[in-house]
Amino acid sequence: MNEFHRDRRKIDPTRPDRLGDGTPNDNDRVEIGPTQLAFGEWEAAGLALPNLERMRDYRWKRLTQGLIDRGYGGLLMFDPLNIRYATDTTNMQLWNTHNPFRACLLCADGHMVMWEYKNSPFLVTFNPLVKELRSGATFFYNSTGDKGREAAKAFAGQVDELMREHAGSNRKLAVDKIMVHGLRALEAIGFSVEEGEEVTERVRAIKGPDEILAMRCAHHACETGVAEMERATRHGVPLGGMSEDDIWAELHKANIRRGGEWIETRLLASGPRTNPWFQECGPRIVQNNEIVAFDTDLIGAYGFCIDISRTWWVGDQRPTNAMVSAFHHGLDHIRDHQARLKPGVSIKELVFGGHKLDDQYWKQKYSCKMHGVGLCDEWPYVTYPDGWTEGAFDAVLEPGMVLCAEALISPEGGDFSIKLEDQILITETGCENLTRYPFDERLMGI
Repeated sequence: MNEFHRDRRKIDPTRPDRLGDGTPNDNDRVEIGPTQLAFGEWEAAGLALPNLERMRDYRWKRLTQGLIDRGYGGLLMFDPLNIRYATDTTNMQLWNTHNPFRACLLCADGHMVMWEYKNSPFLVTFNPLVKELRSGATFFYNSTGDKGREAAKAFAGQVDELMREHAGSNRKLAVDKIMVHGLRALEAIGFSVEEGEEVTERVRAIKGPDEILAMRCAHHACETGVAEMERATRHGVPLGGMSEDDIWAELHKANIRRGGEWIETRLLASGPRTNPWFQECGPRIVQNNEIVAFDTDLIGAYGFCIDISRTWWVGDQRPTNAMVSAFHHGLDHIRDHQARLKPGVSIKELVFGGHKLDDQYWKQKYSCKMHGVGLCDEWPYVTYPDGWTEGAFDAVLEPGMVLCAEALISPEGGDFSIKLEDQILITETGCENLTRYPFDERLMGI
């Protein structure tokens, strides 16, 4: 029996034409998103889905208002995650981070223009908030060679044309990240180039209702993947021959199977390689009766970052008393800091208040107590007191912010580290810990 593309592409008449998040119920759609596996798991968990059309509108309005509040005529974005926030579109995200070929201009009147790779304009057209589609934002060296200056000048000319039409005489243009030739070309034609990252980071920090729903779904998918990774670890390590890379690959697979996108780091280590922290996973064969610690740094469903950490004891013996003590110290650390999270609390209060690390853990402490999170690690950054810079983070917590509370308990000169981290939503009255994944009972001494 012959099967034709026109028949295969048709939507099953017994199904609605839209999925629960508002995306087309079309097996061949261009728009990326969660898989049927993820939708099924979320339904079983009783999770409400986001409305993506409403989420995109919320983000567009927040960015536009951010420009108006600062008196800027436009915001020019090259950062792939800022573009994702503004347009909810993706195109070779990791490649684009070091070969910037896309750009997005949002004018203060709300007019949004996307410069896309010339062979893939169709990746943007599903979003009606993007009013124009162009090409020509490429002027990195391996693409334009010694003619990057000319390419940047032509691009700046397009920006000039659009700004004159949609911002009038306002020459204040916020830019997030741009190649040197591009910056010089914009300044040469009279633009006052302002700090675009300040705009995008502050705007992105407050999540709307549908963003929070999307993050809850992404969090569930991530934790389901972590559970699969833990099962594989506890089964495979005692049998021998299971490497750190083997373990980490389980989380990658689980993420992709649910419509997640990538993992930003390789922060999984075992045994003595956990100390000092920040050794990335490799070919080391994990031994029975050792610690395995990791930090997900996972860009999951709907592009949301789920950044949680856990440490496991894998084996049939009991962990050492030092490990159990360090684990409880880490729990006290993040729980005390979480308890302080509520609207109106200043970043400075969080920096100088709360649980203090024992001296033996101070030198190898983590780089921060907490940090914002959304489409990736985001503003604000809550340092330890010795990392505080006056005036760098003069802000207070607001409902809709999401922060990750971190603890690295790493004895100086020791042979293990404990890494713990939860993701917390700031609510109208306090906070809610979005992370449900259990802590290792063996390391809790249970």
